[in-house]
Amino acid sequence: MKVDVKQELKPCYHASAKEVVELAVPPLRYLMIDGEGDPNHSADYAQAVEALFATSYTAKFMVKKGALAIDYGVMPLEGLWWADDMSAFDAQQKGLWQWTMMILQPHFVSDEIVEAAVAEVQRKKGLSALSKLRLEELSEGRCAQILHLGPFADEGPTIARLHQFIDARGGRRGKHHEIYLSDIRRADPANWKTIIRQPMQA
Repeated sequence: MKVDVKQELKPCYHASAKEVVELAVPPLRYLMIDGEGDPNHSADYAQAVEALFATSYTAKFMVKKGALAIDYGVMPLEGLWWADDMSAFDAQQKGLWQWTMMILQPHFVSDEIVEAAVAEVQRKKGLSALSKLRLEELSEGRCAQILHLGPFADEGPTIARLHQFIDARGGRRGKHHEIYLSDIRRADPANWKTIIRQPMQA
């Protein structure tokens, strides 16, 4: 059986670059790894992303070949971003940033499957970041989001539009959330697609 998780969660994984949209995000389960520092120069960041994808793909093939016999696409990389002093975040002082990188796991991927996938990746690759990996539910609730087209460095005006929309409707809460829809290793930076999401006050 083939399952399209993105389609099932379409409001969460499709956004418009033309307008900010409000949505209710249900509780979702993610593989997560925390870290800090500039993602462009951090070995911890690269190792976290490698461990997340390796575990997610291993879990996918375990589900496909196991009793469930469900085939699905591994979900995109996502990130929560913040700083102890948010002025450092707004000023693009990336060395002071903190982050949680994560990949959503479909509801049918059990804790046992994730544990088996982690053990298999550890056996085959011995990735150091696996020790930091956890499976956790994230409940964002009322949010607003918009699609940013182009390089990450040019997100400023898009984020400003998002914040303006939210601040006119009660204000922000929680952490800045990005969903990376493009394979940045292959796509032209001008065509990168990133959903930018921010929780709103209820």
